[in-house]
Amino acid sequence: MTPLLCDDKIILRAVEATDLDTILAWENDTTIWEVGSSMAPFSRKSIWDYIESYNPDIFAARQLRLIIERNDSRQAVGMIDLYDFDPMNRRAGVGLLIDRAYRHQGYGMRSLALLAGYAGKFIGMHQLWAVVSVDNSHSVDLFKKSGYRITGRMKSWLRSGKSYRDAFMMQLLIN
Repeated sequence: MTPLLCDDKIILRAVEATDLDTILAWENDTTIWEVGSSMAPFSRKSIWDYIESYNPDIFAARQLRLIIERNDSRQAVGMIDLYDFDPMNRRAGVGLLIDRAYRHQGYGMRSLALLAGYAGKFIGMHQLWAVVSVDNSHSVDLFKKSGYRITGRMKSWLRSGKSYRDAFMMQLLIN
């Protein structure tokens, strides 16, 4: 049997207390706030509270965060999320963050593939979706290479300073 959450390079694992400083650094990196939904810094306590109350049951929490870890060094290289889980329609949004030091090395594509396999085979999900800024060509290309299709363009969807940017709705049909 092929493991659901790992391949020969990475493993997708649950959030651990030892991830506190790493998650704090990622969440407080203001250079990526515009591609996510952060509007203010997170405190160490707020991240600790999140980790302490972490619920891996996607049906109860309606979300799932997994740490992307290298198999060889056990180094966390990013995190991947399922959010806005809709159990009736079996779909969820996908959020992906790869640490700056590990970008363009295939970790994002591997993570998206493992997540899709897990979501389809184990959770029984029908589709995954992502909202990606039309300006973010690296992410658009990554999701396309991972099987996602652009299914719509949302006008003025993402705020950037005092202006707005369009975003693509990208979808992956699993089952």
